[in-house]
Amino acid sequence: MKRVVIIGSSCSGKSTFAKQLADKLAMAHIELDQLHWLPDWVERPDPEFRALVDKASAAERWVIDGNYSVARDIFWPRATTIIWLNHSFPLVLYRAVTRSIHRSSTKKPLFAGNIETFRHSFFSRESIIFWVLKTFHTKRARYVNLLASDELRGINIIELSGQKQVDAFLDNV
Repeated sequence: MKRVVIIGSSCSGKSTFAKQLADKLAMAHIELDQLHWLPDWVERPDPEFRALVDKASAAERWVIDGNYSVARDIFWPRATTIIWLNHSFPLVLYRAVTRSIHRSSTKKPLFAGNIETFRHSFFSRESIIFWVLKTFHTKRARYVNLLASDELRGINIIELSGQKQVDAFLDNV
């Protein structure tokens, strides 16, 4: 596992898992959300974002987490391993709600200093909870097809379903 991509639905635990894996493997952790978001929840323009992803993923060893299809063609072909956190919908929705409560109550700065507010988390069309409800099932179906693609031949693909599998995988690294 020299270059590892962590994918999964929003709130599946990609960043937490990627950081833990990167620490265990003594590799750089690249969080695509960190490269994507600008202050005030403004999305970085695609060409700029792609350039940052290209530069970050040119290294010899890394763990990248994120689902940004706009840059997938850059870092997936460089990967030696893709790990899909394929958790159940109830678990992911639970994590979206509890994460939103935690982040909005602690006001801990996230990417580019952005802060999740209670209003944004629970009463906005940009809410991560709404996003999970809207995208979970289509993303899951898309990953089934993407990961079966001939283009990924030679890349080690690992599917982890449920936190017990995630924990066991990390324990065995």
